[in-house]
Amino acid sequence: MKRYNISFVIPMFNESVKIEETIRRISVLAADICADYELVIVDDASTDGSADVVSRLAVCDQHIKLIRLAVNSKFGGALNRGLRSVEKDIIVYTDSDLPAKEEDIELALEYLDGADVVTAYSLAMKDPKIKRVIMSKVYNFLVRTFFGLNIRDINSGLKIYKKEVLSGLDLKSRSPFIDVEIFAEVVKRGFKIAQVGMLFELNNKSHSAISKPSVVARTFRDMFAYRFLR
Repeated sequence: MKRYNISFVIPMFNESVKIEETIRRISVLAADICADYELVIVDDASTDGSADVVSRLAVCDQHIKLIRLAVNSKFGGALNRGLRSVEKDIIVYTDSDLPAKEEDIELALEYLDGADVVTAYSLAMKDPKIKRVIMSKVYNFLVRTFFGLNIRDINSGLKIYKKEVLSGLDLKSRSPFIDVEIFAEVVKRGFKIAQVGMLFELNNKSHSAISKPSVVARTFRDMFAYRFLR
């Protein structure tokens, strides 16, 4: 019996090479496990024709909903727009390169029987470069210290929410800090979080983007604004 009604939310920036395969894989999975579903693709002002690829696919598939942002809003802005546009009972956020295997996504959904949010973490080191390791440790230390969140991979590429968890949230972050903001609000509201380990496929492009100085600076600005100004 197909038991899920799912909105798959996928922020996208310059992924014309990969996005069609990602949509195909998610569509096959969704058709197998969902009674109803939608693919919410948020194009963050891509410059490589990514939105045109999705638009072409949407003509033939009513499950695909394309949202085009005229101005690049960074990761947090695109994700926030996607989360505010969902219509189904369950929300699955994943990166545009689909780092999780389909069978792992299906397994993670089962954790919703005892939780309101499911977040994945990698069972193997995603990026062994010393710079990334140090940045990750410092960031996760600050997240635990400031917000009391014991999440093993706060910025993982797979998260699942029951729709009511995100209802009414006024998210401000426009950087990868948006994941921390969501989880901090989830804890405040008393929702239960489950964590599940899996093996992610490494996407060097996404990891390099997160470590850009401008992205790091915006992430820390959002962190301190949330901690001290809200």
